[in-house]
Amino acid sequence: MAVTTGGSGSWHVINSLLEGIPIPRMVKVRQNFFLPGVIDIRDTLNNQLSSETLWAPLKRGDTVAIGIGSRGIDGQVEAVQTLVSAIKERGGVPFLVPAMGSHAGATAEGQKAMLVTLGMDQVDAPIKSSMETVLLGRCPDGMPVLVDRLAHEADHLIIINRVKSHVCFRGPYESGLVKMIAIGLGKQQGAETAHNLGFGRMPRHIEAIATEALNHLKLLFAVALVEDATHRCSHIEVIPPDNLLKREAELLKLSKSWEARLHFETLDGLIIDEIGKHISGSGFDTNVVGRYHSEHVTGGPKITRVAILDIAAESNGNGNGLGMADFTTVRAVEKFDFAQTYPNTLTALLTGGVKIPMVLMNDRQVLQACMKTSYRERWEEARIVRIRNTLSLNEIEVSESIVPEIEHDPRFEIISEPYELQFDDEGNLF
Repeated sequence: MAVTTGGSGSWHVINSLLEGIPIPRMVKVRQNFFLPGVIDIRDTLNNQLSSETLWAPLKRGDTVAIGIGSRGIDGQVEAVQTLVSAIKERGGVPFLVPAMGSHAGATAEGQKAMLVTLGMDQVDAPIKSSMETVLLGRCPDGMPVLVDRLAHEADHLIIINRVKSHVCFRGPYESGLVKMIAIGLGKQQGAETAHNLGFGRMPRHIEAIATEALNHLKLLFAVALVEDATHRCSHIEVIPPDNLLKREAELLKLSKSWEARLHFETLDGLIIDEIGKHISGSGFDTNVVGRYHSEHVTGGPKITRVAILDIAAESNGNGNGLGMADFTTVRAVEKFDFAQTYPNTLTALLTGGVKIPMVLMNDRQVLQACMKTSYRERWEEARIVRIRNTLSLNEIEVSESIVPEIEHDPRFEIISEPYELQFDDEGNLF
C-alpha cells in the first residue's frame, strides 16, 4: 500500500513535535519460565505410531490426506515427515492438504504457497490444495458441517496442529485440533459459518461442528503438539478419534500452564519489531500484549502505548494486528497487502486488527511518540519494553528505569549494561 506523506513540510511539523524527546537507554534482560524439556519429535512420534491399532483401517494403496494449518509450529515439519514415512511403510499414499479456513487470501494457490513457506516442500508428499468443500451433515441447530473436498475424497485423514490459547475467545477448545476440524478443514465457507454469529458463540459452534464432523470424517487419528514458553515443542501426542474431544481439553490446560508472558502488569510502552500471520492469527499473540480485537477475551498487561515497527516477510503482506497498535512505520504500512489481509477479516467479522494506526516516518519517531504520549512528567521515568515478536519473549530489552524493580526478581536475569539504541541514517533501528 503506497503511503501519501503530504510532502516534506508535513514531516517537518511532525519532526518538530518529536525531536529532542529522549529515547531511554535499554538493558537486555532474560525472562525466566518453567521449561518442561524439549523432546525428540521423530522418536517420540514413531514410538506412538508403532501401535498397529491406529493403522487397522489402512489398506495398501489407500490415500491419506494430512491436514496442516497456517502457523509456524516448532517440530511440525519433522512430525509431518515422520507421518509420511509411517504411512508409506504401511503401503499408504500420503498427500498434504491446507486446513487453514480463509487464510492465505482464501485461495487454493495462496494456501499451497503458505504450506511451502512453512517448509512443507521438504516433505516427500505432494501438496494438493482446493477451496471446494463437501457437506458432511448439519448440527442440531441446522449449521452446515463442511470439509475440504480433497480431504473428503481421500480414503483416510490425519490432522496435526498445536494446541494453545486462542487470541479472540475462551472455551474448552481454542486453537487446536477441534477448531481445525470445524474451521480449518471447512475452508472459507466453513470458517464463515462458524464466525457468522460472532466470537461470543465460537466455543459452542466449533464444538458442535467438530462433534458432528467426527461422525463422518474418515479420521485415522490426530496429532497434537504443545509448546513450552520458548515455543519449543515439549509434548507430542497421537490421539484416536474417539478420545479427541476429551483429550484436547486436557492438553489446552497443559498448554496454558506453559505459555510465555511478559512478567509485567503495567508498561508505558511496548515496541514490537515485527508482526505476522505465521506468528499468530492476529499478527501477534494478543494474550501477551493485552490488546484485543474481540470483546470476548480479556487479560494480559495494561500497556499505555503499543508500537509495531514492521510486518515480517513470512507474512506475505498480511498486516492483521496492525490496527491494535497506537503507532507504526511507513515501511510497515507499505507492506500491508489488502488481498492477503482482508479475506480472513471479512470471514472472521473482526475489523479492529486491520485498521491503520498513526504512521510515522521511522523507528526513532515511533519510540519518541511512545515517550511523548506516555503521560509521564519525566520522560526518563517511562517504562518501555522492546520485543522482536510475541514468539520471542525469552530475551527482551527494557528501559533503564525498569532495572531497579526487577534486579532482585527471580523471574528476570539482567544480561547487559545499559546502552543506547543505534539507528541508521534513515532513523531505523539496526
